[in-house]
Amino acid sequence: MTDSRLAIVVLAAGQGTRMKSSRPKVLHDLAGVPLLGHVLATARELSAAHVVTVVRHERDLVAAAVAEFLPEAHVVDQDDIPGTGRAVEVALAALPDDFDGDVVVISGDVPLLDADTIAGLLEAHRRATAAATLLSAIVDDATGYGRIVRDADGALLRIVEHGDASDEERAIAEVNSGTYVFTAASLRAQLPQLATHNAQGERYLTDVVGLLHEAGEAVEAVPARDAWVVEGINDRVQLARAAARLNAMIVRGWQLAGVTVHDPGSTWIDLRATLAEDVELLPNTHISGATTIARGARIGPDTTLLDCEVGEDAVVKRTDATLAVIGKNATVGPFAYLRPGTELGEGGKIGTYVETKNAKIGAGSKVPHLSYIGDATIGEGTNIGAGAITANYDGVNKHPTTIGSHVHTGTHNSFVAPVTIGDDATVGAGTVVRRDVPPGALAVSVAQLKFVEGWTARHQAAAQTAADAQD
Repeated sequence: MTDSRLAIVVLAAGQGTRMKSSRPKVLHDLAGVPLLGHVLATARELSAAHVVTVVRHERDLVAAAVAEFLPEAHVVDQDDIPGTGRAVEVALAALPDDFDGDVVVISGDVPLLDADTIAGLLEAHRRATAAATLLSAIVDDATGYGRIVRDADGALLRIVEHGDASDEERAIAEVNSGTYVFTAASLRAQLPQLATHNAQGERYLTDVVGLLHEAGEAVEAVPARDAWVVEGINDRVQLARAAARLNAMIVRGWQLAGVTVHDPGSTWIDLRATLAEDVELLPNTHISGATTIARGARIGPDTTLLDCEVGEDAVVKRTDATLAVIGKNATVGPFAYLRPGTELGEGGKIGTYVETKNAKIGAGSKVPHLSYIGDATIGEGTNIGAGAITANYDGVNKHPTTIGSHVHTGTHNSFVAPVTIGDDATVGAGTVVRRDVPPGALAVSVAQLKFVEGWTARHQAAAQTAADAQD
């Protein structure tokens, strides 16, 4: 149910120079979702009447991410005036003139902040009828954070940024998380008063708290239950730490849902993945993207599945697969490489050192080992011998290979596409198939076997004579 008195402002304008990346900081991935995607998902859970995202650096890329993860959000551009205060000011101008509710401000680089924490902050704000309520945290190392300055009675006075803090203020362990709730009227009244008399020369949103206090309005700071919830991502070290924490929570959630994870420390599961009960994940397994795994499937070890679909009781080990469908009771690996468009039918097999691409392999069919099957369709109950290659590329275009049902092919066959092998056909070992094979036929292209009698003795004698001559 939409809260008509709630607006959310997401700050996503910064460059994030400490990431040392050509990619905007808020678009770096965490569990398969950009940092900003996590924040927008939280905003959606709060059911606000208005969500405004402020963008600037790589504006079009960030705006595209907003459109993907929260299409109803409004995107506004920050101008050349720097600072979070200015960012919120342009966001506020995008709200309806008659909006008089509460404005939640969150950062696009704080991905682990959950909706329940923000809802609790909003509840405390409304209960206290405060003009502003901010979320704080108690941390061991406050370097870089704005400090929460309180009076002798514990009441919030102001926030001082690290660069502007005195030595005494820098000793404060309570820090500002960058998450706020303001009444819209108070925010509109104080934002124009912001100055740039600070170390960065920016209009700080944090200064609004001090201005409201000086104006005699109620301001509150509520500590978060866990400091890690409000940790921002500023560099790759912090990104890795957040990824490990989130993955541990994801893995634990699936374990409690009935998934066996042999080694949680080496198992990574993205947020969009879906696993059924009795799935078994062996060590060093990565379940990425929107992969779905059905009941009883056994995955790993040393396996990566990206946007794949795995059927019931399938076994996939030491395999790299992307955009592949693996049927019920099928087996894949070890050391298989499934490229996009691979579909393996029920009970089928893709074996050791097999690469497939845009290949549909029917129920019960097997490609056991040492083969490349690309742009191909294989029927049911067919066995492909070792070393088979579908020669699908003529240097200009890709061509299809069609192999029917109940076909048996020998070792080291090459299928020069476009070519069709009929049902129940047999292809002899070493055959290069350049023409269609009729159903039920035997195709062979092996040269006649010849013998040269006495060749070994003559060869050895010639070799010995040459060696004696060198001596």
